[in-house]
Order: sequence, then C-alpha cells, then structure tokens
Amino acid sequence: MPQADVIWKNGELVPWDEAKVHVLTHALHYGTGVFEGVRCYDTEIGPAIFRHPEHVARLFASSELYYMPVPYTPEQIRQATLDTVAANGLRSCYIRPLVFRGEGPMGLSPLDSPVDVIIACWEWGAYLGEEGKAKGVRAKVSSWRRLSPAGLIPHAKASGQYLNSVLAKIEVTKAGYEEAILLDEQGVVNEGSGENIFVVRDGRVFTPPQSASILDGVNRRSILQIAADLGVEVVERDIARAELYLADEVFLTGTAAELTPVREIDDHRVGTGEPGPVTRELQRVFEDALHGRDERYRGWLDPVPMDGTKA
Repeated sequence: MPQADVIWKNGELVPWDEAKVHVLTHALHYGTGVFEGVRCYDTEIGPAIFRHPEHVARLFASSELYYMPVPYTPEQIRQATLDTVAANGLRSCYIRPLVFRGEGPMGLSPLDSPVDVIIACWEWGAYLGEEGKAKGVRAKVSSWRRLSPAGLIPHAKASGQYLNSVLAKIEVTKAGYEEAILLDEQGVVNEGSGENIFVVRDGRVFTPPQSASILDGVNRRSILQIAADLGVEVVERDIARAELYLADEVFLTGTAAELTPVREIDDHRVGTGEPGPVTRELQRVFEDALHGRDERYRGWLDPVPMDGTKA
C-alpha cells in the first residue's frame, strides 16, 4: 500500500515507519479495538473530509460499547485528523482512526490496559475498483453467517468482529467473486463484507433495517437522504435471499466501496446485468456530494486547512 509521511499517535505526529506497537499489545491478542473508515476528497472547495463529525461520533459510540474510554474529546480527534491529512499534503485519501487497548496486563480483562489512539491516512482508490463502480461487481452469498447480537455488538465497528468478514471475503475470493453477501442465522440478508446493501425492485429501494445486525453505515445514511431528496421511496425491512436474485438492481455502499453496483449474485444476473437507472441516479448525486459539486450537501464536507491554520 502507498505510504504517507506521518501518522498521528497519542497526540503526536510521528514518521510512518516509527508508528509501532509492542507485540504484547492487548488488541493484537484479543481484538480489543474499534476503528473508522473515513475519506477525504479533493472537492470544489478544496480537500474536505466527508461527513467527518458522524464518523467521529460513531468511533466514540463504538468505544463506549466496548468500555474503552477515548482519552481525547471528539473535537480533538476531529482536529487531529485534519492535521494529519494536512501534514501529509494529501488532497484525496482514505483515513483510518483506531482506538485500541495497548500493552498492559495479559489476559481477557482489558480494563487495566491503556487506551491508545492512532490516525493514519494514505492514497487509496475505490475498494472494489473503478471498473466495479462503473460496471458492477460479481457477488456470492457466503456460507459464513453475519455475527449475532447475542454474542457480539454488530453496531460497533470493532476490530475483532471483522474476522467474520475476513472469512466471508476469503471464501468468495477463492471462488472467483469480488464481494461477499452475508445472511444472519435466520437466512435474512444483512450486508456485504464491508458494505451496506440495497435492493431495487419496481422503482422502490429496499434495505435491511438497523435491527438486522447491520452496521449503521454513514454512507448508508447519505443514500437514504439523497433518495428522499430525489423522491425515491426507500423501505427498511428484512430481505429474503431470493429477493437478491429477483431484484431489478442491487448496490452496495460503504466508505471504502463508495457506491458500487452489483451485476451478478450466485451466478444469477441482476436485472439486465448492468447498473440500472435508480442505481445510476443515486450514484451520480452521491458522487457529486462527495466532491462538493452539489450545494445541497456541502454541509457534509469538513474542509482541511492546508495552510497550517486550525479548523
């Protein structure tokens, strides 16, 4: 992956190669960390982070759910992120804040281990590829089921929980597909390995509700708002697996994947096999919002001061 110059670590900007942790870091052994995926875009108003406060708020919410108090305020994390992007001179980048339990007593109880925070950023294109965004990707329903709220907290973006997605991603990649779709224990559609999922049928959009063990995606919220503004009806409800095959259109949303159409699922062609009109229109407006081309959504952008001043 491309390296940047510096990473913010516990209040300081340190050289990329010096941002290290001890091998007995609690999070390395037990997955006790939470993180965010955030993007900065080169917009018409300059470099700007998309829906930055919402990402910071979700980071703190995930930390709270895992009894991991962040030793900084949300505003300090926001400013540190802006400073990190500016210090690296990046106009467009992916941003990864991570809150984790550091080196301390070994064992399952994390409460006596320190809470460390890092913020890294680097240049990174669309997660599922620019061709995937343009033409759609091939997906497969994984045999691995989405983690249950009976055992973990799907609403938290927690490091250890992503082993669930890693297994699904490896399975479908080895089978020759670009992305996985996970069902819950009842066989109901939940999400992709790292994205929320939307199904279009007869001009209406359907997406699993937050009660369906999904992550409360920031870009999911953006699409819900854009769809409402365009007069597109969105229904949040459970989705059966067969509905994926009967859909006119299917698309995924996430910070890494942005908005990516799905052209095929389990070797069933979705609709015509090409991104459909509803997907295309939502994608067009969403891309305009990301890059500051639509004034309706300028409030979603947090400009990065590139001259050393504070935001």
